[in-house]
Amino acid sequence: MIHLQLITLSGTKFDDDVYEVLVPTMDGQIGVLPGHMPLISVAKGGVISVRRNERDLDIAMEHFAVSGGVVEVLDDNLRILVDEADHAEDINETEAQAAHERALKLKAEAKDEVSLEHAQELVDRTATRLQVASLKRRRPRQ
Repeated sequence: MIHLQLITLSGTKFDDDVYEVLVPTMDGQIGVLPGHMPLISVAKGGVISVRRNERDLDIAMEHFAVSGGVVEVLDDNLRILVDEADHAEDINETEAQAAHERALKLKAEAKDEVSLEHAQELVDRTATRLQVASLKRRRPRQ
C-alpha cells in the first residue's frame, strides 16, 4: 500500500492508504504503485484516479478533478499539493454543465489575450469537472 495525501489550499481532501493512484503530470499521466521510485513532478490540471485495493476494478476507482500543483513520491508516501480538488461525489453534473457552458460563452466573447487565457482556464477546469461527474455516474454505489 501507499499513503496518499491530496492537499488543497482549503485543507486535506484525501488522506488514506491506497493501492494505486493515476496522476496527470506535465509529462503525461503516471501511475503510482507501492515501491515507486522517489519523484517530484509538476501536476497538471485533470483527473486523479484512486484505486483503494489491488483487486478493485477500474469502475470502482475514486476520481478527483484537480487544478495543477506538485507531486511528491517518497518511501511509499504520495503527497499531491494542488490549489483545488473536487471529489466526484461532490460535483453536481447539472451545475457543472451550466458552468462549462458559461465558460465557453466567456471564451467566445473574449476581447483580448488576457480574457481569452482566463476563459480557456475556466473551460479546461469545467471540462475536467464534467469528466469526473460522468465517471461518478458509472461508479457502483458503495
